[in-house]
Amino acid sequence: MIPDLMKEDAYFILLGSGDKNYQKFFEGIKKKNPKKVGLHFGFSEEIAHLIEAGSDIFLMPSKYEPCGLNQMYSLRYGTIPVVRATGGLADTISEYKNGKGNGFVFEKYESAELLKAIKRALKLYKNREEWIKLIRLAMGCDFSWEVSAKKYIDLYRSMIKKGS
Repeated sequence: MIPDLMKEDAYFILLGSGDKNYQKFFEGIKKKNPKKVGLHFGFSEEIAHLIEAGSDIFLMPSKYEPCGLNQMYSLRYGTIPVVRATGGLADTISEYKNGKGNGFVFEKYESAELLKAIKRALKLYKNREEWIKLIRLAMGCDFSWEVSAKKYIDLYRSMIKKGS
C-alpha cells in the first residue's frame, strides 16, 4: 500500500527500530520519495513526542496492542490517530462520524484496510472546519485515573445497592 500512500497529498515519518529487512524496505521508499518520507532508525522519547505533537495524523496499525499509550498522547496533542481495532486501541479510539468519535479505525489486519482508513482521514483533513471539530473532540478525551476511579466507584456503589 506504500506506493498508493505516496500518491496521496501527505508526508510520512517513521521513527523506530526493528528487523533490518524492514529498515532496508523503508530506506528504498525514502529513496523513491525523498521529499515525502522521513526516517529515523533507533528510538528517542524526545524525538517521538516531537514527531507525534507536530503531526496531523498518527498511524498505529498494531496487530496486537494490550494497552497502548501513543494513541492517547496523540489525542492530547491533537494528532488524530488511525488505529486497528485491537486491545487498548479499540478501547480508546472510535471512528469519527457525524461529529462524534476521536480518530479512524479499521478492523482487518490488512494493508488495504489501513489505506482506506488513512484515506478517510485525509479526506476529512481537507474539510478544515470538520477537522478542527475532530481535533477538539480528540483533545477533550480524558483517560486519566481520576475518570477511571470514578467509574469503579460508581460500579461498586451500584453493586452494593443491588446487594442490599
